[in-house]
Amino acid sequence: MDFAVELTIIVLLVIANGVFSMAEIAVVSARKARLQQRAEAGDPGAKAALALATEPNRFLSTVQIGITLIGTLAGAFGGANLSAHIAGALRQIPWLASSADAIGLVLVVIVIAYLSLVLGELVPKRLGLGNPEAIAARVAAPMRGLARLAAPLVSLLTLSTDAVIRLMGIRPVDEPPVTEEELRILLDTGTRAGVFETSEQELVENVLRMGDRRVSALVTPHTELVRLNADDPDEVNWRRMIDSPHQHFPVYRGQPDNVLGLVSVKALWTRMIQGRPPVLTECLEEPLFVPESAPALKVLETLRSAQRQAALVLDEFGGVMGMITLFDLLEGLAGEFLAPGDGADSDIVRREDGSWLVDGLLPLDEFEDAFGAHIRPDEEKDYQTLAGFVLDRLGHIPTVGDHFDWEGLRFEVVDMDRLRIDRLLIRRLDEAGPSGEV
Repeated sequence: MDFAVELTIIVLLVIANGVFSMAEIAVVSARKARLQQRAEAGDPGAKAALALATEPNRFLSTVQIGITLIGTLAGAFGGANLSAHIAGALRQIPWLASSADAIGLVLVVIVIAYLSLVLGELVPKRLGLGNPEAIAARVAAPMRGLARLAAPLVSLLTLSTDAVIRLMGIRPVDEPPVTEEELRILLDTGTRAGVFETSEQELVENVLRMGDRRVSALVTPHTELVRLNADDPDEVNWRRMIDSPHQHFPVYRGQPDNVLGLVSVKALWTRMIQGRPPVLTECLEEPLFVPESAPALKVLETLRSAQRQAALVLDEFGGVMGMITLFDLLEGLAGEFLAPGDGADSDIVRREDGSWLVDGLLPLDEFEDAFGAHIRPDEEKDYQTLAGFVLDRLGHIPTVGDHFDWEGLRFEVVDMDRLRIDRLLIRRLDEAGPSGEV
């Protein structure tokens, strides 16, 4: 057979090997969400690719059968034919004649290995990674056909692989297709690449964080809750509402936990516009109660289903520990909204000496994001704020100046609001800045 023809056959075998390699990397790395989108748009190749992705063992076995057979055939054909042509040419050189066969075989192995690496592996895999969904959609149907033809051998290989894995004591782990951390990495990568705006990334991360929060982390605590006593004069209650930034107020009689209902500024104002006296007890709305351990997103769904703007949060003893409103939940998603005249008073303020002034009511997850410190409570701990963490560490109601060290940070109480920790001074013991920007 002519040398050029034999070389062409070798190149074609290497290219066929490349097709299998490209199909393998494309199907494995293709995102199922994009394939599903193409399939719903009517692409039959995408449907076939999804079918292959759901049966990775059969698909990978088919690919390996093809690659192994092609590699073996290319090596045998090259060693038997091409090396003979090269050896014949080398015998014409007197000082190489004695080792012509060995040199010819070595040269053929080097050439075939080079072509296999470049044309059979690296280039096809680069192409497969460049546009995996499109390539997977194109090669899926032929690969499924080959899988059917090689079904007996594929089944044998699949059973053999499963048997060896069981003998090794390895059990398959059912992992979610996409984890929250992977999604955060994708968002960060997309933001740095300009695909997403920074505000979009922050909003999505807040939504992910919201899924892990309990309502007790967002509630307006009972120490800051403005309650209205139904037995007090109207002037007293109106003054309380005017001095408060809130729009909804629990109304009680006798004991603060004896809640009659909730009243909103809108309901009172509506009665005034209609020419009726704004009597508290006539504007009450039956209170909606949620437990403090309820997930924040579940509470959001509860408020939406009940068509309410606010709910009272109960502790494990049935007492009112605070109130949650739709506005509180919105702030948990979009960040804090400052009222006119409030100023830009941040929960975390960096000082010139490198330390930070931190609000005691700062949620723990926000503190962790800013400082890179892990201080989340275990199942036996029930605090949600930085002040709760400090109280747990100190073991008593602190006074100004009390401090302790934790994970390379020094926490010092610098301001108390009666019995509540208002402000903390935090500095790193090594005087280095936090891992996150604050």
